[in-house]
Amino acid sequence: MKDLFIKRFKYYKSLGDKSFGQLSDEQIFWQYNDESNSIAILVKHIAGNMLSRWTNFLTEDGEKPWRNRDDEFVNTFKTKQEVIEYWETGWKCLFEGLDQINDENLYHTVYLRGEAHSVIDAVCRQLAHYPYHIGQIVYIAKMMKNDDWKTLSIERNKSQEFNNEMKQRFPNEDVDSNSSPVCFQNSPEVRDEYK
Repeated sequence: MKDLFIKRFKYYKSLGDKSFGQLSDEQIFWQYNDESNSIAILVKHIAGNMLSRWTNFLTEDGEKPWRNRDDEFVNTFKTKQEVIEYWETGWKCLFEGLDQINDENLYHTVYLRGEAHSVIDAVCRQLAHYPYHIGQIVYIAKMMKNDDWKTLSIERNKSQEFNNEMKQRFPNEDVDSNSSPVCFQNSPEVRDEYK
């Protein structure tokens, strides 16, 4: 289970990393308006959350007394490099926390703001939270880059090509055993189940 968590978090981190690589210093700090967050502010919030949640996460409440969440939405960075360094600090803390998970403690109780969670639930909570904000980062970056944006996903009008490539890479995978009506709507068995 730990390996699966690490794999998923690494994927979402890579989306942020690849977005930062396409942006200038100025673009990292751009805000649509005063009520919107810049990418720098989103990073400050994500990493701030990570440091609070994952520091001693098996033994201490995930909302640390030293965390100042409100301050996470005030930019204090001067350079893109500072933003990326803080991003990396947060992820380092997360991966060190994940490394403590094992089969024995997966269902142990941890606390977030005094609310009890199993370890697996606390991880899933963060696995929903961080991609939410990373999606915002990607969206802001894509708007700024416009035609110069290098896609992080399947290119437009290339879905069938990508699917064929995946089938060639994984020819022996039994996709129907783990299907859903959304992902495999062409499977007759799945269609019959959801009529």
